[in-house]
Amino acid sequence: MSTLSNVTTRRGESNPPSIGLIPDAFPEAKSSQTGVSVRYVPDVNKHWYVFRASYGREDKALDYIVEDGTYVYIAKRYVRKVVNGKLKNVQENLVPNLLFVYADKEKAEEYVKFTPTLSYLTYYYNHFEQIGDLKNPPLTIPSKEMENFILATSNKSEHLRFVDESHCHYKVGGTVLVIDGPFKGVEGRVARVAGQQRVVVSLTGVGLISTAYVPTAFLQKLEI
Repeated sequence: MSTLSNVTTRRGESNPPSIGLIPDAFPEAKSSQTGVSVRYVPDVNKHWYVFRASYGREDKALDYIVEDGTYVYIAKRYVRKVVNGKLKNVQENLVPNLLFVYADKEKAEEYVKFTPTLSYLTYYYNHFEQIGDLKNPPLTIPSKEMENFILATSNKSEHLRFVDESHCHYKVGGTVLVIDGPFKGVEGRVARVAGQQRVVVSLTGVGLISTAYVPTAFLQKLEI
């Protein structure tokens, strides 16, 4: 098997217990309005916040936040649609109304509570936890989980799916690593989804995303 180009390992380990993703493997966050772009740079003081934009305005929010210098990710996929009488590939958001913002707590608060231009933006709350006053805190996604999600969805495959647990018929076994093909480097569980073998990636508090078809030869079982 070829060596993964987008992971780092410790010397001498053929099956490392963890995988460090190289930030350069991820797409730039880019404003469609001005062309301003921001790269993802890991920072111990920042978290992956999940924001909800009302009425499908997540792309509008992305433009503003990127132009402010903050990295934002919106998962997209290609779909075939008739545009002006012609069948074309167009992009649509994979997880409707949600955007993922990499910021510290103060910057996240600024966007949600103190920026009139973003009045349509709210936190997506963690309904599985409560803070002292019995309120649900804003949902944040662990960095490794978010990086895996970005790796799984950044190719915008038309076969990506945002799926319900009931649609995933998991195969026996634990976590696997995709070692070749367009989803190389992705970790997840193998399942049959819509009649095909796919790798399912979990995003805590948000849901499940399945890749396109992945051949068995492209899968390596991970020893966790």
